[in-house]
Amino acid sequence: MSTALLSVSDKTGIIDFAKELKNLGWNIISSGGTAKILKENSIECREISEVTEFPEILGGRVKTLNPKIHGGILAIRNKTDHIEQLKRHGIGTIDIVVVSLYPFEAAINKIPKPADKKIDQNVIENIDIGGVALLRAAAKNYKDVIVICDLNDYKVVIKNLKNNSITEELKLALAAKAFRHTAYYDSLISTYLTYEKFPMQIAIPLRKLSKLRYGENPHQEAALYSNGIEQDKSVVISAKQLHGKELSYNNYLDLEAAWQLVHEFNNPACAVIKHNNPCGCAESTDIKDAYLKALDCDPVSTFGGIIAFNKAVEKDTAVEVSKLFVECVIAPDYSKEALDILTQKKNIRLLIQTIPYQEEKNSVEYRIMSHGMLAQDRDNQLLNEIKLMTKRQPTKAESEALDFAWKVSKHVKSNAIILARGTQTVGVGAGQMSRIDSLKIAAEKMKSVKHGLDERLFPLVLASDAFFPFPDVVEESAKVGVTAIVQPGGSVKDNESIKSADDRNIAMIAAGMRHFRH
Repeated sequence: MSTALLSVSDKTGIIDFAKELKNLGWNIISSGGTAKILKENSIECREISEVTEFPEILGGRVKTLNPKIHGGILAIRNKTDHIEQLKRHGIGTIDIVVVSLYPFEAAINKIPKPADKKIDQNVIENIDIGGVALLRAAAKNYKDVIVICDLNDYKVVIKNLKNNSITEELKLALAAKAFRHTAYYDSLISTYLTYEKFPMQIAIPLRKLSKLRYGENPHQEAALYSNGIEQDKSVVISAKQLHGKELSYNNYLDLEAAWQLVHEFNNPACAVIKHNNPCGCAESTDIKDAYLKALDCDPVSTFGGIIAFNKAVEKDTAVEVSKLFVECVIAPDYSKEALDILTQKKNIRLLIQTIPYQEEKNSVEYRIMSHGMLAQDRDNQLLNEIKLMTKRQPTKAESEALDFAWKVSKHVKSNAIILARGTQTVGVGAGQMSRIDSLKIAAEKMKSVKHGLDERLFPLVLASDAFFPFPDVVEESAKVGVTAIVQPGGSVKDNESIKSADDRNIAMIAAGMRHFRH
């Protein structure tokens, strides 16, 4: 008779699976907790300790780590010497191994990673040792052993057992899944326990959330994965979709950009994103006004864009949003009236992220290259000590606008130029090879819309994500009416830009920090 070893932390479906095995004539051996539930359901099984002739010790830390278990799994059936050794030591073969590991992922989602490196003992106890060893042993010997780590495979295996159609191809697929599962499990553990920022080796835990319709283009396949360590964060991938068709690859990229930008601000703010760049952003005293001002920056480009709000969307804002074709909206909340209005539009995708936003400190971001990966600190800082570069200081109104424009500049692809009045963008130039071209684009965007702002109350300011290698940006900015500039400073030709600004009575400050975004 064939033998199956069942040792599962998650008992879902195990009773029905075990009954099917018994009906097919299989013997079952099982660990303590699993054996208990099987016997309570009148399913005959032998406990591990009966097979090993050794009790579970150390509070269950050691139970399956025994030659009589691993020998029965790892023996190659067509090797005579392997079978003779099993007989000599009284070891029976084990032909199916079913394991679900201790719930380490659930444990760390309940207990955030401590800053003081004092790891909670409950987390440590949820690191599975024996279960991982069982899965790896069975997966290594997949030609002779069926390994199951996913309860969704119970029915597949039973169906094929009944039809005598267990193929090597199926066993290989189950083995590969087991190795992926243990690799993911170990990556969760290593990531949680590691405090070194850039260790010599890293393993990033990624779990597939969904298959996407396609990638950036229809001929590219795509999928969405989640980092299991960060499920409790206020991020786009953990947001709940309330309405609309499934999100695309590009939707996720733009939603991420919008969500990050809008949370630069404490007051009600709105960001409108197109192709990963803001085509409008504004901060105001209420969400509706922030939306209208963000839209006003570039209403043509906003068509088919992504909108993010940092405060709840109410009825009056929803009425305005519903007038425009929008791909996605994400917000921390919606009133019932707002949802009633927005859900009347069939194709709009509505997302809600209720987890309070907190900027991630000391976190690392990754970017894939061909056969490699880049890693860096997230750009969580805003500026160093502000330094006045020109003779004239910015006015209070200019300072407020400069602060706003500088925050937006962090989220615009370099070379980036932002023109702003008050806390409203009026022109955005993004992603150009020449900084002067970015300024020209921003100026053209500004000229194409009559913003109707009183220039005495809302002077025009400029923010540049990097320093000026030449004074040309200062010269051109004066032609469009800029009265104050913020830039990182640090160019060898700073003096030329400063003189150009002084000659034109433009106030200019250095933020002491650049914000390239590639």
